[in-house]
Amino acid sequence: MGETTTGSGRTILIAVDESDETTYALSWCLRNFVTHSDTLLLLHAKPLPSSYTAMDGTGYAFSADITATMERYDIEVAGSLLAKAAKMCEDFGDEKQVKVETKVEGGDARDVICRVAEKLSPDVLVMGSHGYGLIKRTILGSVSRYCAQHVQCPVLIIKRPKSA
Repeated sequence: MGETTTGSGRTILIAVDESDETTYALSWCLRNFVTHSDTLLLLHAKPLPSSYTAMDGTGYAFSADITATMERYDIEVAGSLLAKAAKMCEDFGDEKQVKVETKVEGGDARDVICRVAEKLSPDVLVMGSHGYGLIKRTILGSVSRYCAQHVQCPVLIIKRPKSA
């Protein structure tokens, strides 16, 4: 096992972003998969500051002030997302005694998730599925599919029902 320390339970790496699909996947995982004494490692991938120039689209780079503001915003978003996810685990953890750790890494989500999974060797990686159709999946790619093909541990992809 990499950096994460566990007792006798499993280490479950859960990819966290701002989507409803992630919230559903975490909730489902807590209700149906997590057992007593598991360790949950909540991972959020935030964009690197160098990616802000690519978002401009006009060929002009953002000023240093704008880039710094965007970086602060990304840090606040990451903190808020992980706090919300950790609170969900804490509220649920009274029954199951789960240990929760959080981690923020910079970079493309698929690269970050695969890199952390390789480094920490979790027992399982849990991800929500955005359920993109063929066209969106072709254009945007599927992070969960990519990770399922590239990580060494089992991957549990949770798709939110249309009614949820």
